[in-house]
Amino acid sequence: MKLIDPAIHEGFLNCATNNAWSDRQNFWFSFRNGQDTSNKFGTRFFDLWCETGQSSVHRARFLDELVALVPNELAHFGKKLDNAEDKVDHVVLHFEDGTTAKHSAVIGCDGVKSRLREVVLGKDHPAAKPVFSGKYAYRGLIPMEDAAALMGDELARNSQMYFGHGGHILTFPIEKGKTMNVVAFSTKEDGKWDDEVWVVPMDKGAMFKDFTGWTDSVQKCLSMMQKPDIWALFDHPPAPTYTKGRICILGDAAHAGTPHNGAGAGQAIEDALCMSRLMRLVYDGVDIPRAFAAFDRVRRPRSQRQVQMARDSGWLYDLQLPGYMDDWDKIKQMLEEKQNWIWNHDLEAENKEAERVFNEETSKL
Repeated sequence: MKLIDPAIHEGFLNCATNNAWSDRQNFWFSFRNGQDTSNKFGTRFFDLWCETGQSSVHRARFLDELVALVPNELAHFGKKLDNAEDKVDHVVLHFEDGTTAKHSAVIGCDGVKSRLREVVLGKDHPAAKPVFSGKYAYRGLIPMEDAAALMGDELARNSQMYFGHGGHILTFPIEKGKTMNVVAFSTKEDGKWDDEVWVVPMDKGAMFKDFTGWTDSVQKCLSMMQKPDIWALFDHPPAPTYTKGRICILGDAAHAGTPHNGAGAGQAIEDALCMSRLMRLVYDGVDIPRAFAAFDRVRRPRSQRQVQMARDSGWLYDLQLPGYMDDWDKIKQMLEEKQNWIWNHDLEAENKEAERVFNEETSKL
């Protein structure tokens, strides 16, 4: 965020919530065995250090911060894309309200159900649409004072992750510590999600059945969730390209993944940084496809790896990852290593590589 514009990072900090305790500021999560009933809070077996610690924002509030940085005359909201036509030297956008817009290029950030992904790949391409990951999540909120009374300050006000067979549970503070967010993941045994709707009202009986045998505090925590619902988790099969002519996709439109690495939004921000560095090299419209091709060549391998690794993390947390299952020593070793390639990536080196690829292609002309 700082490399794009320090004001973006400032906006993030304005609405971010971190772990409450001073000695937990540099930890992502404390990991616990949620089915170890010898300890009512689940036995803690590992703490994962990271530079920033667990940090989260309410998406709508952060978007408000971002929108405030965009000049009013450049933004038009309330539009839904129907189609896009690449006319070689420009792109025409067709919206569902019957209006059109003409631009030199289009960068699609239209999310996991991206229409522009279908335009780039073709509507019938096997990677054009998201697929069900086999996981779903119960999501709800608990007032922090109630959560602290149940679990104690340490567990309620600092991020925790509980592992178990077939599921895992995250708890962490949001809204500047006023609320505890609860996300309880489970496995759809048949691997299918037949409902066209991805977010549905919660069946509390089904939730408690999913977490039968878990610790007492986990059971009580689930019973206290307010405004609960169920989210089906979808991700994208790897696309063979993120670009076609003067159209390019980034963020979830290009590589939507499951949330198990806490890295999906971060990948979109990395995309934006790389794209901004490339577009500053474009002085003529004919160079736009080369900038998009350089973006695709540099960003696609890393972002698609994140999608697969996020899937693997979900199976790891649910004690279902082949080769690891419920071998706690192997799980701990994986937790120690698996985030490093995400967190310690050299973004400036990546940007230089993207610029090199762009210049290399330009020099061939």
